[in-house]
Amino acid sequence: MLDLAFIRENADRVREALAKRKSDAPIDTILQLDADRRAALVEVEGLKKERNEKSKTIGQLIQSGGDVQARKDEVKRIGARISEIEEKLESIESKLQDAMFEVPNLSHESVPVGDTEEANVEIATWGDKPEFDFEPLAHWDLGTNLGILDFERAAKIAGARFALYFGDGARLERALIQFMLDLHTGEHGYTETLPPFLVNRDALIGTGQLPKFEEDLFKTDGHDLFLIPTAEVPVTNIHADEILDAEQLPLAYCAYTPCFRSEAGSYGKDVRGLIRQHQFNKVELVRFAHPDHSYDELETLTRHAETVLERLELPYRRVVLCTGDTSFTSAKTYDLEVWLPAQRLYREISSCSNFEAFQARRAKIRYREAKGEKPRPLHTLNGSGLAVGRTLVAILENYQQADGSVVIPEVLRHYMGGRERITAQST
Repeated sequence: MLDLAFIRENADRVREALAKRKSDAPIDTILQLDADRRAALVEVEGLKKERNEKSKTIGQLIQSGGDVQARKDEVKRIGARISEIEEKLESIESKLQDAMFEVPNLSHESVPVGDTEEANVEIATWGDKPEFDFEPLAHWDLGTNLGILDFERAAKIAGARFALYFGDGARLERALIQFMLDLHTGEHGYTETLPPFLVNRDALIGTGQLPKFEEDLFKTDGHDLFLIPTAEVPVTNIHADEILDAEQLPLAYCAYTPCFRSEAGSYGKDVRGLIRQHQFNKVELVRFAHPDHSYDELETLTRHAETVLERLELPYRRVVLCTGDTSFTSAKTYDLEVWLPAQRLYREISSCSNFEAFQARRAKIRYREAKGEKPRPLHTLNGSGLAVGRTLVAILENYQQADGSVVIPEVLRHYMGGRERITAQST
């Protein structure tokens, strides 16, 4: 959420920034509601002062034999007017908050301006794309042929956009999770956490999924709880409603969780395979940073995600998203896209974002520079380190062999019992 005072004082700048994001956020409505709110506050404070002054004179009237009842009636009328304005003020503040929740974050000045993903800018590439002397198979065919992925049985159990892993497929998924967590905790300095997989409405408001994106979430029946779309939600909210000391920053957490998304609006896209599932595993990186250093922290976080791909020897590229393709909550995002040879394209495997104070303001996560100073919102960042299912996809497609087997990346072999490749198995 943006700072209301910033919108009030920089309305034209905000409108210009939102236009670059193709946002129709109700800035004029916000400004009018803000003006109405401030006018109501001034009026109610004036009436309270008047009521107090008149109330003090009642005792004097009693002593002097003046008209006490008239003064009491007058005080009562003022009180009724105060109640009326306060009720109106409550309605204004509710509408104002709803309108503020519709405003996306403002893009950082370094973000390229553009409407769609075609305006995203490639920053760097890493690794050599594999060359095959055979026609490479897509992961859904590889996994089915090897007997490690079964989409038909998953559909029988849960419906479309689910997968069932068997044998080495399940073990490879687990190996990737363990490898990522070991790397991030052992070398990158993250504290591992295992958060709840269900969160309340306030947590999702804090990170920006609610109220705007409720249709993308799975909600429990009979409870105001939601299955998490990403570990970003519970991990960012670890410090909701807290004031941290500046010396504690940066804080860095990583978490493995399953993630659940309804994929509303994406039907017809990536209907085959593991790319777009209702349930998938992910290792998430979350950092809490001092505002003066958050863009250095973004580079650090992104390098940590890139390291996973490099250790797995998977070719990838880093892309900075344009204004029109950046998410609602982010000020700047790098996408890491891994090469998928069967599809002959790069696919996003991690989004690393700096939200600046946007989430912190919503979740009331603040820091204090020094004792006695006023607390301020800190900056939050997060990125996938990595999306596990998509990493498995990349391994299957990049490491496939002519005989249909798949070589296991060297860094994963000790998690796979020392084995060097996955061969066909029966299910």
